[in-house]
Amino acid sequence: MAAAMARVDEVIRQRLSSDVALIEQISHYIIGAGGKRIRPRLVLLFAQGLGYEGPQADELAATVEFIHTATLLHDDVVDESSLRRGRQTANAMFGNAASVLVGDFLYSRAFQMMVSVNRMRVLEVLADATNVIAEGEVLQLMNMHDPDTTVEDYLRVIRFKTAKLFEASARLGAVIANADPAIEEACADYGRALGTAFQLVDDLLDYEGDREALGKNVGDDLREGKPTLPLLFAMDHGTETQRQLIRHAIEHGEVERLPEIIAIVRATGAIEATRQAARDEAERARERLSALPASEAKNLLLELAARSVERSF
Repeated sequence: MAAAMARVDEVIRQRLSSDVALIEQISHYIIGAGGKRIRPRLVLLFAQGLGYEGPQADELAATVEFIHTATLLHDDVVDESSLRRGRQTANAMFGNAASVLVGDFLYSRAFQMMVSVNRMRVLEVLADATNVIAEGEVLQLMNMHDPDTTVEDYLRVIRFKTAKLFEASARLGAVIANADPAIEEACADYGRALGTAFQLVDDLLDYEGDREALGKNVGDDLREGKPTLPLLFAMDHGTETQRQLIRHAIEHGEVERLPEIIAIVRATGAIEATRQAARDEAERARERLSALPASEAKNLLLELAARSVERSF
């Protein structure tokens, strides 16, 4: 997809333009950090798979990347994160106030871009998605440092905060290809399942990966008091002593005993259980692709679902 992504990157560069120097500096810093660009790829692949290739796909692919980047800027401020994609976070480099305000700029620029497509359905999809993402952020905040969070509460945060933009990206490809409602829903279902799988793997890598590969600090989720599936599973399947240790760590954001907690997570089978949950979601995504005609784009979407759960960063 090199040529297609090069077009999207060119749109991103053009739309980042601002007369305010600090906006350009921070925007280019965070966008330039790279990333997997999965959400833009979903827009392009579903549009191609359903017979559409044109400038609207590139514009919307860049739009969802702007929305994603805005959420990263705000997330890092809320989470007090210092490292992302192997570099200092924007808030660590430029301060919290500048990061929040530039995140607002990217959100508003994204809405300018989606208006330029002149499709009411596009506005509906992305307005709904950004609202749900904000709800997910608040839900996650409510769950912080709460070891009594249920698995369903945790999955609800994932579906709101992460999977919703995957879902919207996939749906947009169908919308600009003028697909019928049943096909649009199949595309959205793929995106939702893929996004859930992707976040599940992100959460297990906090206890399985290493800082250099991940591009962030191992144990950040625990420091922030996030009760993710590896911890919830370990509490359910560990001894009473192990359960109390994890509860205390979640409540206090305690990373001093991280090596012990990682050992518990691994010993209780929580790593494999979380990855299996991700594999189940990826398989659900792959099944929904049966609604699409055969194409190279469909093959790439099948491959993307498989790769998303077997990655190590």
